[in-house]
Amino acid sequence: MGLDSASVTATATATPRLLLIDGHSIAYRAFYALPVENFNTRAGQPTNAVFGFTSMLINLLRDEEPTHLAVAFDVSRQTFRSESYPEYKANRTSTPQPFQGQLSLIQEVLSALRIPMLSVPGYEADDVIATLTTEACGHGMQVLICTGDRDALQLVNSQVTVLYPRKGVSDLTRFTPEAVAAKYDLSPAQYPDFAALRGDPSDNLPGIAGVGEKTAAKWIRDFGSLEQLVQRVDEVKGKVGDALRENLGSVLRNAQLTRLVRDLDLDLGVSELSRQQWDRDEVHKLFDNLEFRVLRERLFATLAAPEPEASEGFEVDVLRLGPDQVAGFLAEHAADGRRVGVSFGGTWGRGTGTLNSVTLACADGTAGWIDVAELTAADDKALAGWLADEDAAKACHDIKGPVLALAQQGWKLAGVSSDTQLAAYLVQPGQRTFDLADLALRYLKRELRDESDPESGQLTLEGGLEESDNARAQAEAVRASAIRDLADALDTELAARGGAALLADLELPLTFVLADIEATGIAVDVEHLTELQSELGAGVAQAETEAHALVGRRFNLGSPKQLQQILFEELNLPKTKRTKTGYTTDADALAWLAEASDNPLLPWLLRHREVTRLKSVVDALIPMVDELGRVHTTFNQTIAATGRLSSVDPNLQNIPVRTAEGRRIRQAFVVGSRPPGAYESLMTADYSQIEMRIMAHLSADAGLIEAFTSGEDLHTFVAARAFDVPLEQVDVDLRRRIKAMSYGLAYGLSAYGLAQQLKITPDEAKGQMEAYFARFGGVRDYLYSVVDEARRTGYTETIMGRRRYLPDLNSDNRQRREMAERMALNAPIQGSAADIIKVAMLGVQRSLREAGLASRLLLQVHDELVLEVGTGEREQLEELVRREMAAAVQLTVELDVSVGVGPHWDAAAH
Repeated sequence: MGLDSASVTATATATPRLLLIDGHSIAYRAFYALPVENFNTRAGQPTNAVFGFTSMLINLLRDEEPTHLAVAFDVSRQTFRSESYPEYKANRTSTPQPFQGQLSLIQEVLSALRIPMLSVPGYEADDVIATLTTEACGHGMQVLICTGDRDALQLVNSQVTVLYPRKGVSDLTRFTPEAVAAKYDLSPAQYPDFAALRGDPSDNLPGIAGVGEKTAAKWIRDFGSLEQLVQRVDEVKGKVGDALRENLGSVLRNAQLTRLVRDLDLDLGVSELSRQQWDRDEVHKLFDNLEFRVLRERLFATLAAPEPEASEGFEVDVLRLGPDQVAGFLAEHAADGRRVGVSFGGTWGRGTGTLNSVTLACADGTAGWIDVAELTAADDKALAGWLADEDAAKACHDIKGPVLALAQQGWKLAGVSSDTQLAAYLVQPGQRTFDLADLALRYLKRELRDESDPESGQLTLEGGLEESDNARAQAEAVRASAIRDLADALDTELAARGGAALLADLELPLTFVLADIEATGIAVDVEHLTELQSELGAGVAQAETEAHALVGRRFNLGSPKQLQQILFEELNLPKTKRTKTGYTTDADALAWLAEASDNPLLPWLLRHREVTRLKSVVDALIPMVDELGRVHTTFNQTIAATGRLSSVDPNLQNIPVRTAEGRRIRQAFVVGSRPPGAYESLMTADYSQIEMRIMAHLSADAGLIEAFTSGEDLHTFVAARAFDVPLEQVDVDLRRRIKAMSYGLAYGLSAYGLAQQLKITPDEAKGQMEAYFARFGGVRDYLYSVVDEARRTGYTETIMGRRRYLPDLNSDNRQRREMAERMALNAPIQGSAADIIKVAMLGVQRSLREAGLASRLLLQVHDELVLEVGTGEREQLEELVRREMAAAVQLTVELDVSVGVGPHWDAAAH
């Protein structure tokens, strides 16, 4: 453990700085600082502690710039302190369930960032920190200790500063010797003596009755130390003196337990704690799983890696193609049949786009940069022809936006054999970012930089480029070259993972369909929305007025703190789930309270929540309506690991449907009036009970298959079989229970989860599940087999071969393993449903064009398609839609398609 002074002094700073973090202490602080309900992965893994800890770590590395660092962890609660005093920390509650599993995730983050972790059985993290601090001080290092345990204040000196979280994990108090003296009027060396007298409720160390902090501090100041106080204890007069003498034994025991051990035998010394280069791939994989997109961006933007992340960039010969040079370039460099990387420059979104440049990186190493504004008629014809040529192989990145811009230019794009964003998504669907620069580093180990030296003649820029154009041409040429090379690498990865057909036959063609849908948009009745906005605003105001009248004063209905005071202190209502800031007042809690109490305030609070939520939807929609009276959402293919599409800006997959007021928002989405008379109505078409049909197909359960072929209502039939009662005796409640369980099984619902959902006991839920499985054994066998197979192979597969990789199936962490098991149950069914609706979209779009219909696709909302019906085309369109959706896949049970038509979205529902 000896320190090589040369290894310490050879640093970027004059004095090396060692940062030591108390892992358990800060993890718990982070857990309680951030609301767990706001930090969960899609799979249900709580991540608030991981997020808070990692965020604090980034800030510390940025602000403190340590040259050395380590994180210390407790091993268990069994330490030499608990052996000598069994009551030590015995008052600590058990680990909160949402915290379980997060500590190991924090340790994975530290491992990926190559930050050493230390612990010693029988000792606490504080003792590890004290030992490292003592060694570092002996070699002249500065030391920063980040901990929520004030016992560390005894380590403070001119070289050591304690960073103590004052609020959450972002507001840190810097305890220097001067700060300790200002806070306690004691020196850091005197602090453990003071703590021994004061006691520590958090560690279950008793204080002295009648002796507070001020008295304890005064004694230490007056006598100099605890040792002197004990020797002269008879000098302390009065009742407090008597109390001190009666409790000397516990005080001395406190002192023994409070003093930190400074001479542990550690695996690493401070010379081995210098900052290391991160494992970039591990960071990406882990942050993908944790869904820390913004935090990852902060990490990479804030902290430069200690060493370069890639040793090389791209060598590119760039030709600026001047007037009438495009055709010649294409003939010389892009006509040999090899794939060309294409990068488009411009802006796009909200259903439109503007194209500024096109850059082609050809297989012979030459790139051509084309300024669209300078194209001659001959250039336009040559480039448009090449872009539309299906035999001219092209690789692009995130092509949907450029397709919109190309359409504005009057061009079409064909022959795209790879979109590197989509390909990377199919290789690793759990990722949350597919930035080109990031992918180039991952798969090519190269940065998006130009290796060419312009002065060497390798970079040829013709046509008198300005400096800005020069830089733009180089950047786009590098991007196009990266796309070309990346496409080759991802082709290999996709082939190994069985995803090549999904890219070529499903995701790539769908991109072009989505571009058309986004460009079309859907018409909106702005007058209806404006009236609804006013009505909802009045509803919010009414709810506030009634609530204020019932309470007798004005208050903020959206303030959890004020609601807690009113509901639980003033009205003394039943307590909800306990949180760090009090009892929760979220929507579920208010609904529970409304059932448990007849207090008239609760319906108005619930009303306020609902109306406020609906008004926010309307408020967001109105500004997004374009000059033609339509809104244009953006569909994303690379967000959900299951393959489902998502909708943003605005999210039209989340327009409320369960309440009458929510459906009034849907009534604002109407048939378009431009061109006048071209369209007559909206049509919706969706799959009936598609998840259960997929379950029947995958499980091959004879009973479930019979349920679909019998002609009876599915859930009534299943309930009758499961509980051995006649069909006519299946009441509404029993049908509801079976429906909840049938769908719950498809999504990995446990007996406890079913009990919560149905408001029954876990034993009742377990009995219901056992009765179900007794009659539908094929479903039970399938559910067991899919998890076992995924554990063996590492992934699940949909009917069409879409894989979802689940490494946590073999995790030692029970919570993470169980979450992975639920995902394994869910992914094949939800993923297959997503694939099927995508195939249906391709078939409907293709048939619309082949039939020459004016009708058009407007939206995809999970298992539903929304179309605009051309005048006089209703019957033909319905037949076409039913045919294509039913033919999307062949299952053991037929797909059932429901269709509705009306003047607006709500009326078209069925």
